[in-house]
Amino acid sequence: MSTVAPRPGVFTEEHRMLRESIRSFVDREVAPHVEEWETTTFPDSIVRRMGELGFLGLSMPEEYGGQGGDYFTNVVLAEEIARAGSGGFLMGLSVHTDMVMPPLLEFGTEAQKERYLKPGIAGEQIYALGITEPDAGSDVSAIKTRAVRDAATGEWLINGSKTYITNGHRASMIVLVTKTDPDAGYGGFTLFLVPMDAPGVIREQKLEKMGMHASDTALLAFQDVRVTDDDILGQEGKGFQHIMWELQAERSIAAAGCLAYAQYAFDKTLEYALERKTFGQALGTHQAIRHKFARMATELETTRRMIYATAADYAAGAYNVREISMAKLKATQVAWMVADECVQIHGGAGYMKEYPVERVMRDLRLYRIGAGADEIMLDVIGKSYGL
Repeated sequence: MSTVAPRPGVFTEEHRMLRESIRSFVDREVAPHVEEWETTTFPDSIVRRMGELGFLGLSMPEEYGGQGGDYFTNVVLAEEIARAGSGGFLMGLSVHTDMVMPPLLEFGTEAQKERYLKPGIAGEQIYALGITEPDAGSDVSAIKTRAVRDAATGEWLINGSKTYITNGHRASMIVLVTKTDPDAGYGGFTLFLVPMDAPGVIREQKLEKMGMHASDTALLAFQDVRVTDDDILGQEGKGFQHIMWELQAERSIAAAGCLAYAQYAFDKTLEYALERKTFGQALGTHQAIRHKFARMATELETTRRMIYATAADYAAGAYNVREISMAKLKATQVAWMVADECVQIHGGAGYMKEYPVERVMRDLRLYRIGAGADEIMLDVIGKSYGL
């Protein structure tokens, strides 16, 4: 049982009931398969099942098949999925629910919402987000994937490549960041909704990673892929602004999920420390170990409250980039510290794959890189003070 408890003033009775429902689903249909998915990756069927249960559109309007809930329903989902103990499943699901579908709702046309949002909420399709390239990661301005207008047909021709793309091998559509005007700076980017079965889309390689083994990660190529104006998400030339908007909501949810995954490691390690005997007493009763738990618990609790407060401000309409960046930075660093301490407390056992803390540590390392590396978050925070 997780030691995370709903906080007064943040979660309502409806949130509590939702948490119980997702927790029951996780315990019954996700947790028993986590070890298997480390080898096979999670199946598409579990996403369809979540669609059937209404878990993929918790904050989406009912007219598109969603539940019409608030922003904190997404926080609840991230925290409870983390309890399953699979960072890869949490990551793959988050890309679909928190990185792709919100901008679809915010910037998409009605036709695009019918085509993609409804089946995405139903779990009938799974989506990916294409930003990173072999030579462009944190430096989005360095993106080379081009979309050029074909004067003869009026269509767009896309050429380029993307890498480290979560869900890249299973996705039916990718929100693709392209450069449509190389001379316009940040005003030269456009987002396209590209079907992954379109001619010229090549799923080149399934990448092998340190962690997040339950999710698939792809190297993709785009060779003369034809799309039309109907496939533009939002406004032509406004792609950078649209992605920056999406990143704020994503980072807040990522912070909550990351910290909850660290909480999972804490809970598993606490169980171990109470059962494991060393020098004639429970491991956890030794002062050195007891103090480790006290430090971890304090960092987890204070960071969780920071995340909730920041998320509440965002949900109320604030575009609080500084605070979201702080929460994301703090959550990922605390989570890494907790994972490291949990492995240390397990000793040699923590280095073995039969104990979940080994997987948690490998999985959590990505959070300090993805959705804004530590260094980028520090720079965003520093610049917000006029530095």
